[in-house]
Amino acid sequence: MADTDGEEIEDLPPSAKLVFKVLEYDGPLTQKQIVEESMLSARTVRYALERLEGIGIVDEDIYFADARQSLYRLTEPVTADGGVDDSQASEDACCAE
Repeated sequence: MADTDGEEIEDLPPSAKLVFKVLEYDGPLTQKQIVEESMLSARTVRYALERLEGIGIVDEDIYFADARQSLYRLTEPVTADGGVDDSQASEDACCAE
């Protein structure tokens, strides 16, 4: 996870934390879908996504169903405290044998 100025998830405003949780639970979403799920204003969601992208937690991709929109996803499984979520990796390691 790339930090620009030492900022992490716990340093972000509550709106950015909510957007992070929405993406964590509901997977890749467009900005419009995030607005609907979080019940935040479009402007607030845009700002939250900028902050999350700035610290390298969120990636923006092309939404192939409608190229005018972007699809936002978490770059890697992270926990709310800013650490990497190793639960899936440990499950994969134990079951690969």
